[in-house]
Amino acid sequence: MRRRRSFTAVGISVLAAAGALLVVVPLAGLIVRAPWSEAARDLGSHDVGVALRLSLLTSLCATAGALVLGVPLAWVQSRTTLPGRRLMRALTTLPLVLPPVVGGVALLLAFGRHGLLGAWLDDTLGIRLPFTTAGAVLAETFVALPFAVLVVDAGLRGADRRLEDAARSLGASPGVVFWRVTVPSIRPALLAAATLCWARALGEFGATVTFAGSYPGRTQTLPLAVYAALDHDPDAAIVLSLLLLAISLVVLVALRDRWLVR
Repeated sequence: MRRRRSFTAVGISVLAAAGALLVVVPLAGLIVRAPWSEAARDLGSHDVGVALRLSLLTSLCATAGALVLGVPLAWVQSRTTLPGRRLMRALTTLPLVLPPVVGGVALLLAFGRHGLLGAWLDDTLGIRLPFTTAGAVLAETFVALPFAVLVVDAGLRGADRRLEDAARSLGASPGVVFWRVTVPSIRPALLAAATLCWARALGEFGATVTFAGSYPGRTQTLPLAVYAALDHDPDAAIVLSLLLLAISLVVLVALRDRWLVR
């Protein structure tokens, strides 16, 4: 029995080390091969500043949109008995496994100038989403929304519903129960959902480039700028990759004690 346990422990340790190396080695490659002598010049360029501001704008807007739409979806799935909830859950989480390029094509067919809703938006309201900043926000919201739904849904299922029942018994309206009892009880889940949505939106590439294109100053976010720089300036692509890595790492470390530990 001891030998079996030792073999099992060794096997688990080896696999754990392999998994850690799979994550650490590529990141180490970025750091080791980075052109540190030119990093300041690349990061201070006008194009990088524009791409960074655009990435922050679109990712924050996408995070807000994902929470505004995802929290009600999660509440319906966890607090109601409406028919079709399982199908709704499957559809809202589908972008998690859907190839991003396919998501971009789907967005074009839905919101393009000749799409299901895009034609009406164009003819009636004069709104054109493809290849615009708003289109980039929509693409990022599309891929980030499932994270909000899943995390908030888990938070709602784990919350103590007796507090909500007590508030109702005291005469609180559904709106008061939701804002004064439900939302504070799932605050860690909301923070986790916001962080995951923002990280996903910040790193989005496939759906954005397919639906919104890669136009500097309008739709070319940092991931798209990295891809564009690979052709003519690989060193700049490495520096931009490090910038994305640093931003994500700082946010995750800053929020770790707020929601990961709890």
